[in-house]
Amino acid sequence: MSDPRGWIDKMDGQKTVILGVTGCIAAYRAADIAGALKKNGIAVHVVMTKNAQKFITPRTLEAISQNPVTCDLFERDKPWEVGHVSLAKAADAVLIAPCTANILGKIAHGIADDMLTTTVMATKAPIIIAPAMNTRMYENPIVQQNIEKLESMGCRFVGPVSGRLACGDVGLGHIADTDDIAKAVLSVLDVKKDLAGLKILVTAGPTCEPIDPVRYIANRSSGKMGYAIAQAALERGGEVILVSGPVHIPPPRGARMVSVETAEQMRDAVLGEYENADIVIMAAAVADFMPESADGSKIKKADTGLEIKLKKTPDILIELGKRKKNQILIGFAAETDNLEEYAKQKLIDKNLDMVAANDVSLPGAGFGCDTNIVTCFLKNGEKIALDLAPKIKIAHSILDQAARLRGNV
Repeated sequence: MSDPRGWIDKMDGQKTVILGVTGCIAAYRAADIAGALKKNGIAVHVVMTKNAQKFITPRTLEAISQNPVTCDLFERDKPWEVGHVSLAKAADAVLIAPCTANILGKIAHGIADDMLTTTVMATKAPIIIAPAMNTRMYENPIVQQNIEKLESMGCRFVGPVSGRLACGDVGLGHIADTDDIAKAVLSVLDVKKDLAGLKILVTAGPTCEPIDPVRYIANRSSGKMGYAIAQAALERGGEVILVSGPVHIPPPRGARMVSVETAEQMRDAVLGEYENADIVIMAAAVADFMPESADGSKIKKADTGLEIKLKKTPDILIELGKRKKNQILIGFAAETDNLEEYAKQKLIDKNLDMVAANDVSLPGAGFGCDTNIVTCFLKNGEKIALDLAPKIKIAHSILDQAARLRGNV
């Protein structure tokens, strides 16, 4: 549908993203980001700051976006219209990638002195920010306060990640991968707000059961599935409490984190939140066994070997099932055989509303993967197969079922 005044041009039903590009070396990545959004059928309108044009030309982004690039708040070469207002109204989302510390600070403090910042101030669309800057700048308390302020106002952040920076340093501040930025935008455009007002309790990662101060019993869980569920729940408006064992991935921004190590610590943390939770999704891979006792000092290697007596860890799920009132309780079952049999038995034994079961021996569904293959077994007898897909997509599918179950309570 064409704007009769000529500013915005898109097809009926097509989503529009305003891509704000700011002045840093990562500005060249805007070309890839615009291309990725276009491939997903999104109308892209680029707004560049004056400094951004020193790193990439408007003509390049015009060719990729197939739309005029806006640089000047007072441009007069288009039909009369208040440009920043027109763009702000047309936007289904605003993406700033890369976003410098300077622009972060301006937005956080309501400064609107160029086309990009005035558009941001005028829009009611979701705002996604992909920061890029030197590590020391990113870690500066002022920048962190600005990020926290913008998050509290509903802005969503993607990255930064660790990598080699323009100054030669290696550290946190590198712009996020193009695919991750595009996924964040797509999730915002497609997201439902069906979890608004609900408290979502999610567990993730492994537990580590100490043998001595150096060694422990654990498993291969990366935490990626649980963290994806927490991220998806945040996107859908939920209040998220994430109880996590030791992992090596950053927590979703906006989740309330509770970090634990052992199964007993996870039990205590979950029970402390359970009564007030609406939906509980136990995605953590809790160790089944723990040493009967842990040595206070390192056990020395011996030629005769070592025997460790084990005992069962607390069964958190079965305890939650016994205490369940109005909560929707969902468990996970990571299996290597007899998937359906074991999942259905877990559903009954632990008084669950749903089990999300996956065969970790399948390619793309094992620990540490960014994808998963899941079959959901519901207490009403339904069986829902989720084919190989990114974990964030699987997470949304699991939440679809959780929301449906919640509606039936």
